[in-house]
Amino acid sequence: MEEKLFSTLNLSEEVLRAIADVEYTSMTPIQEKIIPVVLEGKDVIGQSSTGTGKTAAFAIPAVEKTEPTEEGRVQTLVLAPTRELAIQITDEMRKFAKYKEGVKTVAAYGGQTIMIQIRGLKKAEIVVGTPGRIIDHIKRGTLKLDHIKTVILDEADEMLDMGFVDDIKYILRCCPEDRQTLLFSATMPTEIMRLTQRFQKDPVHVKGDDGKTAFELITQYYCEVPQKKKANAVVFLMDKLSIQRALIFCNTKNMVDVLTEHLVEKELAAVALHGDMKQSTRSHVMKEFKAGNVNILVATDVAARGIDASGVQAIINYDIPQDAEYYVHRIGRTGRAGNYGASYTIIANRGEFFNLCDIEDKTGAHLIPYELEGTEALPDDKVRATNNAKASYRQTPSSSSKKSSGPSTSKFKDNPKNVLVSVDVGAEHDIRPSHISGAIMKYARLKKQDIGKITVGQTESYVELSPEDARHVMRSMTDATVNDFVVVFRAAEEPRAKSSGNGNYGKKSGGHGYSKGRNGGYRKGRK
Repeated sequence: MEEKLFSTLNLSEEVLRAIADVEYTSMTPIQEKIIPVVLEGKDVIGQSSTGTGKTAAFAIPAVEKTEPTEEGRVQTLVLAPTRELAIQITDEMRKFAKYKEGVKTVAAYGGQTIMIQIRGLKKAEIVVGTPGRIIDHIKRGTLKLDHIKTVILDEADEMLDMGFVDDIKYILRCCPEDRQTLLFSATMPTEIMRLTQRFQKDPVHVKGDDGKTAFELITQYYCEVPQKKKANAVVFLMDKLSIQRALIFCNTKNMVDVLTEHLVEKELAAVALHGDMKQSTRSHVMKEFKAGNVNILVATDVAARGIDASGVQAIINYDIPQDAEYYVHRIGRTGRAGNYGASYTIIANRGEFFNLCDIEDKTGAHLIPYELEGTEALPDDKVRATNNAKASYRQTPSSSSKKSSGPSTSKFKDNPKNVLVSVDVGAEHDIRPSHISGAIMKYARLKKQDIGKITVGQTESYVELSPEDARHVMRSMTDATVNDFVVVFRAAEEPRAKSSGNGNYGKKSGGHGYSKGRNGGYRKGRK
C-alpha cells in the first residue's frame, strides 16, 4: 500500500517543519484517516489500539487550528484520565507547536503546585489536564472556556472507569455549543455512546486498525515458574534473553518497591514508579527512562499510563493484570510505531493460569508458552509475591455480593453488623459519592448494590460496607485513586451511628490535602 506523506496534508509551514523535526514522514493508518477529517472541522470518534500514533493524530490538527492570541484565550482543551498521560500529551502538543509563535500549551493536573498552573493559564491557548483539576480551575475562575474551538477526550473509556463521567459532562457543558469534539476510546461501552449522542454532532467514526496492531507487532509469551523462585526467575529470564531495556508491571505499589529492591540487589539498574512517589520524582524517573538513562522500570498500571518510550525490548508482567484492558495497555508499551516487541507474563500457580486464560478470551490474544529451563535450580528468593490478589477476588466474590434480590439499599438498612471504612479525601478535594463508589467498583470489583451509604466530609469520607467487603476494600485498594487523588482506605474509628448524618466526621487534616505516603511520598490535594 502506498504511504501517505504528511507533506500532502493542508498544514502550515510551521507545523510541517515541527513534524520534520521529530522525523515523521509517512502517516500511520489512524493519522491518515483522522487528521484530514479534524482539519475539516468535523466531530470524530476514534478507535485505535495503543502504539498506533493516536496522540499525533489529534495533536497535529489541533495545533494547526489553534491561533496565537495576545491575551491567552484557550481554544483547545484536552482531557486525559491520568497526570502521566496529560504530561505526555502536553509534550506532544509542544513539539508540534514549536514553530507556531504565540501558541502556548499548559498542563493542569493534581499533584503540581496550583499557582504554577494559574500563572500558565493566563497565557495559554492549549490546555491539557485531568478532569478533577480542570473543574477546579473552572470554579476558581482561572480557566475560561468561552473561546474553546476544540475539545479532545483521550482514553474516554478509562476516564469512565475511573468515575469521571459526571466531571466530563460538567466540563463539556461549560464549553461553547459550536465547538468541535473529538473522542478517543479503545472500547465503546454504552456510556461512551451516550456521551457521543449528547455532546457530538454527526461524528465520523474512525477505526484506525480494528484493534489488531498491538497484537500483530508483539510476540506474547507466558512462562511457568516455581512460586518461591518468581523474582529470581525474572532475573534469569532477562539474563538468558539479554534483555537490556524492559518495563516490568506489578499490581501493587508495595510489590513494585519489593521487586525493585530485589533487582537492584542482583546488580540490575532498576527503578520504581508508582503513585506514592512525589510527582517531581515520578516525572524525573519517566524522563530518565524515555531518554534511555534508566533501562529497567518497575511500575504499577496507573503510574505507567503516560509512558511513551522507544526501544523497549520487552514487557514483563510480574503480576497477572487485574483487567483485560490493562493487559492490552501494558504490552502496548512495546511494539510501537511499526517496531516489533515481546511480552512475557510470569505464571507461578494454577490460579494465575486460569486468569491468563480469561485475558486471552477477552482480548483475542494468543500467548505462546516459553520454556524457561533451569528455574528449578535457582535459589528461593526472599520476595513474597502477592500474585494478583485483586484478580482472585474477582473470581471468588464475597458472599454478600451474591445476594442480588430486592432493592440495592435493603441489605444495609438497620444492619448492626455493617462497618464504616474511611478514605482520606472529601469535599475539599471536590469529591462526590459517585467518585468513591466508582473507584470501589473499579479497583475492588464490588457491585453497586454491595456499597452502602457514602458520607462525604470536608477532608475525609466514609463508606458503609459489610465486614467482608470492608476487609476486601482495604486489602485490594492499596494502589487506588479517587478523582485523580492517591488514597488510603482504613477502618473508621468513629461509632457506626455517625454514618447516618451529613456532617464532617473525624479530624481535619489541615485543609490542604497533604498526608504522608507509605514510602515517604505525599498525596496532594487541590487546595
